[in-house]
Formats: sequence, C-alpha cells, structure tokens
Amino acid sequence: MRVSVITVCFNSAATITKTLHSVASQTWADIEHIVIDGASTDATLAILHQHRAQLGRLVSEPDKGVYEAMNKGVALATGDVIAFLNADDVYKDDSVIARVVQCMQEDHLDVLFGNVAFFHPGRPLQVVRTYDSGRFTPARLGWGWMPAHPALFVRREVFEHYGKFSENYKIAGDFEFVARIFKPRKLKYKHLAEVLVRMQTGGLSTAGLKATYLLNLEILRACRQNGIRTNWLMVLSKYFFKVRELF
Repeated sequence: MRVSVITVCFNSAATITKTLHSVASQTWADIEHIVIDGASTDATLAILHQHRAQLGRLVSEPDKGVYEAMNKGVALATGDVIAFLNADDVYKDDSVIARVVQCMQEDHLDVLFGNVAFFHPGRPLQVVRTYDSGRFTPARLGWGWMPAHPALFVRREVFEHYGKFSENYKIAGDFEFVARIFKPRKLKYKHLAEVLVRMQTGGLSTAGLKATYLLNLEILRACRQNGIRTNWLMVLSKYFFKVRELF
C-alpha cells in the first residue's frame, strides 16, 4: 500500500527540514512525499532542492490559498492513502505510517485518524495540549468536532467519490471536507487511540481570537452547506472540552 504524504508550505525555512526528515525516516517503504510550495521568498525552496531526492513531487508556484495548494497535492498523489503533514509538524515516531497502514489493511478502512500533541515554537518536547480525535463521531459534526487533520489518513477513492477541498474557505476547508465525507455515514473508519503527530501552535486554526472567530463562522457555513443542524451555542460548547485538554 502506497501512502502519499502532502506537505503544503510557504516561507517555512525555519521548520521544513524537520518535517522532511520526519517523513524520510518512516519505516514504511512505500511513501510518496509531495511538497507544494507557494513560491516562497525565503530559503524554503533551496532547502527543498537539497532534499529533492527524497521527494516524490515538488511544485513551487503561487496559489490562491492553502486549500488550492492541498488540492494540487491530491491531484498529483498516486498513493492508495493520502495524508497531510504541515511544514512545521512531525510524526511522533518513525513507525507511525507503518502502524496506520497495518490497521487500515487489517480492518479494511476508508479512513483512519489519531491524536495530535501541540507544542509551542522552540519547545518541541514540551506538550502543551493533546487533541483527542476519539471525541469525533459523525453525529458531532454539528457541534464542530472533527478529527485532527494532520493525523487523518484517507483512501484516495474517498477523494475521487466525494471531491477535494472546497477552495471557498480560508480556514475551515478541512472541516467542510470532513463534514461532506462523513455526513452520509457510509465510510468505514477507526480512531487509533494514540498521538500520531506533534503539531506546532500558531497555524491557521490556532492563530488567535480573530482566527478562532473565522474558523467557527466557517464551520457553521460548512454544516449548513452539508445539511447538518447546528448553531453558535453548539459549536462553541466544544471549547469546554478543549480547556480540559490543558490539564
């Protein structure tokens, strides 16, 4: 089983090397690492060319946003399973993808997802919060719950059947995709109850109050677009559980 790992980046020179090493050091042999760079102006592209031999595909060109870039990666992917690893994130250990593949093969899964441990920039070994994707079920979409996207592994056939990411979203296109594929409740999925990815804070969805407001506004729109009952109170209630993750 081939796994396509897609990394989208822009001006990520400070962190991209660790992400590249994390993918290259995986024990599973059949991995296709696709990097979509948004025409970086720092040293990102030079670093990527230094590691070109380990990359399946490398594209560097302007894009209209992160979801257009992710869709470019999906279009290029040849793997049976597609995953996304941000340019400042790493897999928890070298056998993550091997364990994911084994589980997906044994249980004939369409989707598998795990947990994510957050750390602050410059302190990668100090976990400040763990996102438990096990709280997600399709019934909780209207409450704003989704599996942690960097720890989400999806068979390519799911993209072929349901489509790629909507480029009309700035920050919640991954939630809208999850809502679209899980709403029919036809997918066979499983939560792997362990941390699969170590994720740096400060990304699109963790960048302050303004980003949080936009995220929830787009979650509401995504639910309504997919016929999922929701409201502000339902969506905001999830923050009670997120606060508990800090303790």
